[in-house]
Amino acid sequence: MASPFIEIEVGERVVKVTNPDKVLFPARKETKRDLVEYYLSVGEGIVRALYERPSQLRRFPDGVEGEMIYQKRVPEKRPDWIEVARVTFPSGRHADELCVTELAHVAWAANLAVVDFHPWPSRRSDVDRPDELRIDIDPQPGTDFADGKKVAQVVRETLAEMGWTGWPKTSGNRGIHVACRIEPKWEFPVVRRCALAFAREIERRAPKQVTTAWWKEERGKKVFIDYNQNARDRTIASAYSVRGRPDATVSAPITWDELPSVETEDFTLASMPKRFKKLGDVQAGIDDAVCDLRVLLEWVERD
Repeated sequence: MASPFIEIEVGERVVKVTNPDKVLFPARKETKRDLVEYYLSVGEGIVRALYERPSQLRRFPDGVEGEMIYQKRVPEKRPDWIEVARVTFPSGRHADELCVTELAHVAWAANLAVVDFHPWPSRRSDVDRPDELRIDIDPQPGTDFADGKKVAQVVRETLAEMGWTGWPKTSGNRGIHVACRIEPKWEFPVVRRCALAFAREIERRAPKQVTTAWWKEERGKKVFIDYNQNARDRTIASAYSVRGRPDATVSAPITWDELPSVETEDFTLASMPKRFKKLGDVQAGIDDAVCDLRVLLEWVERD
């Protein structure tokens, strides 16, 4: 017997959602249809976050309490309107990853039980030159989100001194991400070195709270600035991505002024649509705020 399905119009496309009542978040009784409708409700924001970026997919076909499938390659059996970006690996192998250019692509992926979208910091036109430097504020055991927020304020002050614009969001888990647009002129190793130089500056300014130690056993009860998120092939959850947690938290874009008073759990699959309807995408200007990487290149030489 064929599985039940519904069809949803998304722009000029018709997206088929199979087993729409399948529960993906058992603790909250939220279904695949809820997931699809969530992404439609934040459509402008999720498309902006993923636009023309190779994206890796975290699928939960048996719900978030089941096994997670980490999928780089899009299925060969797919509609002809699904777009891809080809990326290569050091082994010489390649993968055609999902490349979102319209909201229907997101809805199609959500039907595959893709909960998390993990885009590259580069675009399809030149996958080896990032246009985004990522600052990952990662509280370690013995620290918490509140500690991460304190470190984020140091990040904010430092970016302001540099003349940079950073765009914060909750990770949807323990930490905070800050995205900074840059010109796609430099390859990953250069951008990673710049991210390390920035992280070391934050460590100098807040040595009791921050660490850049790579080995976990050397970090202590501090907040780690994970500069390696800027290495090639590393990805983080996109803005507006739902996370594969039982409480269906969302990686939520926020303003700097909001940051001190928010908690990760404030933003969920159920609550984010209301916020988005009221405020729209609070990161709508991100693509227009391009920062000058040469500032950090000078710090690299200094270090």
